[in-house]
Amino acid sequence: MSASPYLSAEEAAALLGVSRATLYAYVSRGLLSSQTLPGPGRQRRYPREEVERLLAQRSARKDPASATLSALHWGEPTLESAITLFEDGQLYYRGHDATELALSAHLEQVAALLWTGRLEAHTALFGTAPQLPPPAAATLEACAQLPPLERLGAVLLAAGPLDPRAYDLRPEAVAASAARLLGLLFRAAGADPAAGEPLAQALARAWAPADPALAGVLEVALILCADHELNVSSFSARTVASSAAPLYAALTAGLCALQGHRHGGQTERTVDLLHEAAALGGREAVAARLRRGDPLPGFGHRLYPQGDPRARTLLARLNSAYGHALQLPLEVAEAALEATLERPNIDFALAALQHAAGLGSGLGLTVFALGRTLGWAAHALEAYAENRLIRPRARYVGVAPRQRR
Repeated sequence: MSASPYLSAEEAAALLGVSRATLYAYVSRGLLSSQTLPGPGRQRRYPREEVERLLAQRSARKDPASATLSALHWGEPTLESAITLFEDGQLYYRGHDATELALSAHLEQVAALLWTGRLEAHTALFGTAPQLPPPAAATLEACAQLPPLERLGAVLLAAGPLDPRAYDLRPEAVAASAARLLGLLFRAAGADPAAGEPLAQALARAWAPADPALAGVLEVALILCADHELNVSSFSARTVASSAAPLYAALTAGLCALQGHRHGGQTERTVDLLHEAAALGGREAVAARLRRGDPLPGFGHRLYPQGDPRARTLLARLNSAYGHALQLPLEVAEAALEATLERPNIDFALAALQHAAGLGSGLGLTVFALGRTLGWAAHALEAYAENRLIRPRARYVGVAPRQRR
């Protein structure tokens, strides 16, 4: 079983090599957070991730070369970006609280914010029906029998080479291409938006035409998935864009990375957990996994020791929309919290969406991919503007070369 996500005061102080008084000083200065455990002793616990991050920061000042190596694995920031900020357990898109945007804005507005810095730019980007690439209709029809996520990738691969507009890398042209491609991907997912119809509403109409609550729920989920800084799919998209490849290629790279089981694949694994819970009961499904030593997907996040705000927001919206249908996921979440002290993350919330709304297989992850398209395009825009190839160096650790005689 994995190590506890929390440390006692003694453990935290020992790991940092400081006294408990210094540990308490770190908390008072805002370098660490702590939680009070219930009970008479009022003992405090410290998030392991924060303690390890503080230790890494101190080590980096002593050994910059090692710090550079560790930066590629949840280390210190390595690239500048104006898109997304994590601060005090909250997520911000260009200075706007992402959870507030999810409850008050349309997806098209958030896309405009991420791509141009202005919410109101959505009118110019999405005011008319997007002009799709000429072969788009035939491509969509040819890919219709594929599973949802594979359909998105197939459409990008087929339509990209036939869209000459995508090779114009000026900012305004890329933003227009991003809006066009977003419409194409929503159509690949089954939507057929009418003129001026919000994309989330068109998607809900295609997936569950008799469900009046789904459009609002999908809007919240899509916006919460829009970006998450330099996660592996966004970094992949940004790296490809830095080579001056067109937006189709950058989005394809992001989509490929999302499918890995350490990234978006966690959503599918969480769906499997909910299937087990439906057969065994929520508490027994969690207990059975823990007894076997199996992972418990959908819980905990390194960037949110106090809980993922995206999951809180989406689960609350699901609860108001579907009520009783969310009972099983909430039972699983409660059992996981009691057993591991971990709270749901966005993967769990997307799996809960698929379960509560009765969506088809793979559609929770499809929501993730459609929403994250906004962020992939935003990172591509920054990479094009920087006009600099992302090319990290490797420290060679292989066999030493033979010496020439």
